[in-house]
Amino acid sequence: MTKSEILKQLVTDPHIKEILEIIQSLQLNDSWLCAGTIRNYIWNVLTDKLAFDEETDVDVIFYDPAISYEETLILEKRLQTDYPQYKWELKNQVYMHVHSPETQPYTDSRDAMSKYPERCTAVGLRLTNQGEEFYCPYGWEEIFQMEVHPTPHFRNNPQRLQLYQTRQLKKRWQDKWQNLKIFSE
Repeated sequence: MTKSEILKQLVTDPHIKEILEIIQSLQLNDSWLCAGTIRNYIWNVLTDKLAFDEETDVDVIFYDPAISYEETLILEKRLQTDYPQYKWELKNQVYMHVHSPETQPYTDSRDAMSKYPERCTAVGLRLTNQGEEFYCPYGWEEIFQMEVHPTPHFRNNPQRLQLYQTRQLKKRWQDKWQNLKIFSE
């Protein structure tokens, strides 16, 4: 299957379509379905697994200084209650920089995604009035080659690089995707 065929399958998948429509209905500023939801879908297709994997978190981000951390938790709980078939994780990127040592506040959701630990995790998808929009600041090649590399933001700081390396051990992705290649730097 080619990259374009997989991406077409992704945006037409009934679960992904429903999730994108739910996200759009929330009318959150700068909102995206992102990270492991997209990456795992692609890796599952590449390894002949069920494409939409109910074990995978549904990672949704948005950027809105007017919505507090507490209000974000309430919205996440509402998603979990209203749509329990999905494992929702809703994060307002206004507050998420604190989880990454020596990181300035993010300026928007794209800035936040570009500073995720792994390049293959820095990917987002959303619905717009013109259709689907992807954001993949480091390109698709590593995702489709099943390679895991740190983003420049993590690679260029010893504390963050250590977090990246610890995360790789904790995630144990190679247990699920045996042909995955993980690079420590």
